[in-house]
Amino acid sequence: MLPPDRLNRFARHIVLPEVGGAGQVALAQSHVTLMGCGGIGSPALQYLAAAGIGRLTLIDSDTVEESNLQRQTIFTPADIGRAKAEVAADWVTRFDPAIEVRTVVARVGTGNAAQILEGSDLVLDGCDNFATRLAVSDACVALGIPLTSAALGRFQGQIANFAGHLDGEACYRCFVGDAFDAEDCDTCAADGVLGAMAGTVGTFTAMHAIRVLLEGKAALGQPLWGQLQLFDGLAPSLRALKIAKDPECKGCGSPTRAVDQTAG
Repeated sequence: MLPPDRLNRFARHIVLPEVGGAGQVALAQSHVTLMGCGGIGSPALQYLAAAGIGRLTLIDSDTVEESNLQRQTIFTPADIGRAKAEVAADWVTRFDPAIEVRTVVARVGTGNAAQILEGSDLVLDGCDNFATRLAVSDACVALGIPLTSAALGRFQGQIANFAGHLDGEACYRCFVGDAFDAEDCDTCAADGVLGAMAGTVGTFTAMHAIRVLLEGKAALGQPLWGQLQLFDGLAPSLRALKIAKDPECKGCGSPTRAVDQTAG
C-alpha cells in the first residue's frame, strides 16, 4: 500500500485502468539504472522520477558543459563543471525526496558492468558510446535484466526494449552486431541535435521502460521485446522493425535480421 501523501501525488496514475494502484505500487518497488544523464537520460530521468520509481541508480562519467544546456534540461549554468550524475541526483532529491538515489561517476565497460548493474529491475541506456552500450547489453543478458535502449542523432530516434536473456528474444548486440565494440560513434557535437528531439526521444524511452516495469502487474501493454521504434522528427513518422534472434550472437546466442513491420 502507498501512504496517503503518495496516493495524492500519483492520483492521475492510479485512476488510469492501465496502471491503477497495483501498477503504482510496482513502480514504487522498482529499481531502474540509468546509463547516461545527458540528452536522452535527462528527460527520461524526469519522467521516471515523476512516475514514482522507488530507486534510481544514475551512471555518468562526464561533467556538465555549457553546450549541454540546449537539450539536457535538468542542468543549469550553475552546474557547469560538476559531475552530471551528482547534479542529476540532486535534481531527483529536490523533486521527490522519497526516491532512493545513488550515483556512479565512472565509465562502464566489460570489466565493471555486471557489478554495477546487478540488482536492477531494468537498465535504461541512453549513452553515446557503442563499446559501453554493448558491455551493458552483455551484462544485462548475463544478469537476466531487461534493457531499454535509446539512441538519438539529428532528427532521428531509435528506442527498443530488449530481453536477450529470454528464450527467443534478441538482445541489443543482435541489433548492431560485433563491429561496434569500439569507442568511436557519432556524437551530437559532430552531427547536431534539436533539443526538442532529445526531449521527445527521452520521454518516449521512459514510457517504454514503464511498459517493462508494469508487465504482469498492470494492463498498460506488452514490453514489445526486440521491436525497434524508429522516430523521424522531420516527417514526422514512427515505424517499427522486428529484430529476430539467431544462435550465433556473441551476447545472447543470436545475430540479427531486421524485418520492417510497418506498411507503407
